[in-house]
Amino acid sequence: MSRKKMTVKDFLDSKGKRQLSVLFVHNVNEALAAEEAGIDMIIAAYGIPQHGIHATFEDVIEMRKVAPNCFFQSGVHHLSYASEYEAIKSANKLLNIGIDCVYSASSLQWIKAMRRENIPVISHVGLIPSKATWLGGFRAIGRTAEEAAGVLRHTLELQDAGVIGVELEVVPPKVAAFVTKKVNIITMSMGSGSDCDAQYLFANDVLGYTKDHIPRHSRIYRKFNKEYERLQNERVSAFKEFHSDTVNKKFNDPKITVSIEDSEYEKFLKFAEKL
Repeated sequence: MSRKKMTVKDFLDSKGKRQLSVLFVHNVNEALAAEEAGIDMIIAAYGIPQHGIHATFEDVIEMRKVAPNCFFQSGVHHLSYASEYEAIKSANKLLNIGIDCVYSASSLQWIKAMRRENIPVISHVGLIPSKATWLGGFRAIGRTAEEAAGVLRHTLELQDAGVIGVELEVVPPKVAAFVTKKVNIITMSMGSGSDCDAQYLFANDVLGYTKDHIPRHSRIYRKFNKEYERLQNERVSAFKEFHSDTVNKKFNDPKITVSIEDSEYEKFLKFAEKL
């Protein structure tokens, strides 16, 4: 698909014109599929196995290569750095490989520091998984007037800090719609309705291979779990057949081995007797 890759300005200018499609991808194949499908923006992280993210920095480099026209956000867990300097260094490492913007759920102070260095940052409002313990666990945010006001306040603070967008996670659609109209930055809905500036899902949910808890707001378009189960059964069957062939010594087939002339073999035996 031939299309123009978005710049940060294009990303911001899309507000109010159309809703962007955003997909979290886990590997190169998913990044390539997103590129071919015309997905506007992809997100990938690396080095967070405790959250089921096993991609490496090298994987992110390859994802960028196969999805050159997707606006690309990446980042590492905010607990991976402990200072403004480390946050900026981590972000610049990603920008240097062609990533368009970085994710950060860290403090306003650190976000402002990155913005001063012209680093495009997208942050998080509502249910922030890494901070869920402060909210009593994983739950919707903004179902009371006070919490809804907190969602708006937090988004405005992040806008003032210089972010280009926020992920609005599990916020009531009415609240998310109001916040979206109130700010100039891009809002990305994760279970927050259809009136944000972008709709954000995870590829594992879209493809139906999530192993553990499936978020309420996910939408499953395919059932890869069944296909993966079928493939695993085929793997086991193939390995059993290989084991059986090994036990029964079925690897002397002339089609897969090389031969030696009888006369040469006789000579070899004579040489062997002298060794």
